Amino acid sequence: MQARAYWTVGPGTGEIRTQPLAPPGPGEALVRAVVSGVSRGTELLVHRGEVPPEVADQVAGPFEEGELPGPVKHGYLSVGVVEDGEPEWVGRRVFCLHPHQDRYVVPVTALTALPDDVPDERAVLLGTLETAVNALWDGRPLYGDRVAVVGAGMVGASVTALLGQLPLNRLELVETDPARRALAGELGATGVAPEHASRDCDVVFHASATQAGLQTALGLLGREGEVVELSWYGTTPVTVALGTTFHTQRLAIRASQVSRVSPHRPARDYADRMQVALRAARNPALDHLLAGPTPFEELPGLMRRLAAGEPGLCHLVRYPDATDQTDEAHQADAPD
Repeated sequence: MQARAYWTVGPGTGEIRTQPLAPPGPGEALVRAVVSGVSRGTELLVHRGEVPPEVADQVAGPFEEGELPGPVKHGYLSVGVVEDGEPEWVGRRVFCLHPHQDRYVVPVTALTALPDDVPDERAVLLGTLETAVNALWDGRPLYGDRVAVVGAGMVGASVTALLGQLPLNRLELVETDPARRALAGELGATGVAPEHASRDCDVVFHASATQAGLQTALGLLGREGEVVELSWYGTTPVTVALGTTFHTQRLAIRASQVSRVSPHRPARDYADRMQVALRAARNPALDHLLAGPTPFEELPGLMRRLAAGEPGLCHLVRYPDATDQTDEAHQADAPD
């Protein structure tokens, strides 16, 4: 049996490679991918070769192969159907933190079974929704708070969607791009340009991955306010001005990262957090974050277009159906 996977082979270049695939053993499942999602933040940093070497090991996702800057098989938003393996899993729709690959074998402990009311396409957001849940646990917004999210990318929009369900006094999505700003109303927030954003926020979530965005986030805080920093800058240095209100207003910046469950929820584990994300994924408003789909065979070109600025928050990658994949596998296995 063989599988096809997308590899970043060097900065700005990727290709689809064929590799052997062993049958599932005890405790494992063979998954046929249906759709996967491209996370513009991390995946484009990998595509551009902008991951700092000192954090490369921390960036590696589950089931990643190769080494940065490449060749490396990276990605972590995959939805599929279990075709073989542990009998109780066969036929189930699942989410897995796996790179872009048409078929793969993983331990069943790496799978999240999907309920019927979460469609395949929206389910690819589960990885990002986990990040958003962790950010809210870090930021701890309270009843009646004044909250802003700076940056309406995939992470910022997901954070906004979760915040939009809370009884806040004010929720603004601060974004320079008018097209992305228009998304705010669908997520329960008010979209504003940075120069029109309200101040005196209790909490600001920053996800623009820009120096200007972080400076804006700090400027929106009220006394004792806190920025929850979700951006990952890669090799790009960041400088912010801390000489004005940072000390006099006793402001704070807190790093938030999904690889560790928030210390403010010490009794919760990764499985708990995924279940919270799964409940959040029932919100149909999240469909506004999706773009595409693009056929899997065209993924190398899609990555180049996204790196060049093609719009869309989470671009979907569609895989051939079961019949097409079986035919391709037979052709690959056939003697010359």
